[in-house]
Amino acid sequence: MTIHWCGTGLSAIPGLRRLVQNGRDVVVWNRTVQKAKDVVGDIVTDIRAFDMDAIGGAVQGGDVLVSMLPADHHVPLAELAISKGAHFVSSSYIAPEMRALDDAARDAGAVLVNEVGLDPGIDHLMAHKLVADYRASDAYDGENTISFISYCGGVPKIPNAFRYKFSWSPLGVLKALRSPSRSIRDFVELRADRPWDAISDYDAPLPTPERFEVYPNRDSIPFMTDYQFDPAWKVKDFVRGTLRLNGWSEAWTPVFREIETLQGAAGDARLREMSDQFWAENAYDDGEPDRVVLCVGLKAEKDGTEVWHKTYVMDAWGDKRGTAMARLVSVPVSLAVESVLNREIAPGVHAAPSDPKLVKNWLSEIDTLAQHLQVVDHV
Repeated sequence: MTIHWCGTGLSAIPGLRRLVQNGRDVVVWNRTVQKAKDVVGDIVTDIRAFDMDAIGGAVQGGDVLVSMLPADHHVPLAELAISKGAHFVSSSYIAPEMRALDDAARDAGAVLVNEVGLDPGIDHLMAHKLVADYRASDAYDGENTISFISYCGGVPKIPNAFRYKFSWSPLGVLKALRSPSRSIRDFVELRADRPWDAISDYDAPLPTPERFEVYPNRDSIPFMTDYQFDPAWKVKDFVRGTLRLNGWSEAWTPVFREIETLQGAAGDARLREMSDQFWAENAYDDGEPDRVVLCVGLKAEKDGTEVWHKTYVMDAWGDKRGTAMARLVSVPVSLAVESVLNREIAPGVHAAPSDPKLVKNWLSEIDTLAQHLQVVDHV
């Protein structure tokens, strides 16, 4: 069974190298063959120019297609996998078009695994583990009040005045600032048209406690079902959000004000100009360490008193192995590929697994990727 790894961008390499070093048969497909040779040519001999027709001719039943490409490639590659009786893995969120392939995938015996990067991905594993541990605890009571948080962010290890640095084009970050979000705060649905409408402080339970700024990201509410929350639970807070260095909102206030005024094609053009400017002024220097902080917590209260409260807290930064972001995005992808090859995930469309054995095994591997990873028991 061959792994067809598509894309060798900045966040793809550690997981790809891990699979090759583990003895897996890997073909690399990239738009520019030479770029792929530059980063993995020392261990990968079969590197080909990315072309859907060529991939279609090479993929066989039981193979795994991995997409580390822009999101518009995911569904066509997944459809190709289904047509060949092969499988598909991606770190990206499950789009409605991907979810619609579930029946076809099941009929074909194809496993389509998504949301197995950092966020989404590692955060899902932590959430599944916390919910399972709470359900199994003596504190469990259907009448308890439940609060859940999941905050993740890539931030500079060496802070700058802008309170943020970029590993690749800032355009994606700028576009995300125009996206609305939905979460639950104080038992009420909170809708925010822009992130800066819902910024709050979060004190991360790191060995040296640190305050960050956080805001909701996308639509959090469907993840209550994904994380197997009982529909009858009394949910006080539920948010999946983005984490930034303290002082980020102040440094970015002029950016927020301008983004609010941008519309249409002219607005998109201005975003590209801003992206180019930020890339020139706030990109990581060669060899400069990045940093990733992820906190996932679940709290249960009875009559206003905490009876169960645990938080996964992870702090990772770039080192001789490369960037923290690349490790934490691509190594979980490689774990998903191996789980698919080992027939540990059923056919159909899936996000990161909730199976206790896989969660335990994956988190054990992820523990080796971060400089700090622990579960804090607050009670």
